[in-house]
Amino acid sequence: MKDSSFKWFYRFGLLLLALLCILVFFKVQFLWLPVIYMFLKALLPFFIAAFITYLLHPLIEKTHDKGVPRPLAILLIYIIFFGGIGFGAYKSYPIFVEQVKDLNEQLPHFTNTYRHWVESIHDRTTSLPNGVHEKIEGSIDDVEATLNVWLTKVAEGLKSLITSFLILIIIPFIVFYMLKDFSSIKKATAYVTPKKWHKPGERFLSDVNESLGNYIRGQFFVCLIIGVIATAALWFFHVPYALLLGFIIGVTNIIPYFGPIIGAVPAAIIAATISIKLVITIVIIIFVLQFLEGNVLSPLIVGKSLHIHPLFIMLALLLGGEFGGVLGLILAVPILAVIKISILHIRSYTLKH
Repeated sequence: MKDSSFKWFYRFGLLLLALLCILVFFKVQFLWLPVIYMFLKALLPFFIAAFITYLLHPLIEKTHDKGVPRPLAILLIYIIFFGGIGFGAYKSYPIFVEQVKDLNEQLPHFTNTYRHWVESIHDRTTSLPNGVHEKIEGSIDDVEATLNVWLTKVAEGLKSLITSFLILIIIPFIVFYMLKDFSSIKKATAYVTPKKWHKPGERFLSDVNESLGNYIRGQFFVCLIIGVIATAALWFFHVPYALLLGFIIGVTNIIPYFGPIIGAVPAAIIAATISIKLVITIVIIIFVLQFLEGNVLSPLIVGKSLHIHPLFIMLALLLGGEFGGVLGLILAVPILAVIKISILHIRSYTLKH
């Protein structure tokens, strides 16, 4: 009886000691957090390069299977990918910068229009009961606060992108060496992994690649098509900043279900300062794009690679947005896919043992 009591006391002491160590660890985060941040910043180009390598490697394998020598296949896909990005950036960069500059100059006009709307809403709601009037004004304040936060994040993101330009330059070189030595990297990974994990690990990674890889590649291709079509449609209907707004619509389209709505907000806000007719035009364009994506592009390009019910995807998006903001929305579905495959593999393993 005494031994049993001593064991529980010993375990309780260990638990308290572990909690104390965790508390001290987080209390001194000012010491280790900058170091971790520095390492993450240094490793960021490698993470981005690894992701691009993951996207391009299947194309290289398919090209190689058709009889093209592997070095030539790597060089061909590499040049097409980065050459296409470089050519697109070269052609669109001056227009993009001009539109951003013009938008910055027009901000006072948009601000005055917005203030006029707020004053109009305030005048029209003064006759309502005090509780309703206060709630409407509170909602306007909340929207203003949210817009300020988003604009601050966008400005900080653009600033960090500019300051990281020199780091991003080395990504194409890292991608080239990763593609060239892909088989060597696989062998090195297998070498440092215990042998008993080789076959289960290969099956797990194969299932993840089959489900998640097709989804990611297809989703990026769909976003590119939607971005191009959106830009062309906005330009055709003489919507200001067509390239900038089309780029936003294409990027946000990577978020399932909510992406088109998020991407439509900036275009609708700018159109609302011009005419109601233009707002209706924007709504119709977004509706057509969403219909095209949901009924033609996604089924044709992405397919049902995830095999996850839409309700679970929506739940993952809500949780991702709550915990990680925009980044959480983007990563929610891939993380959900990996979790699903992990659960299936764990279940299969436990049934066998």
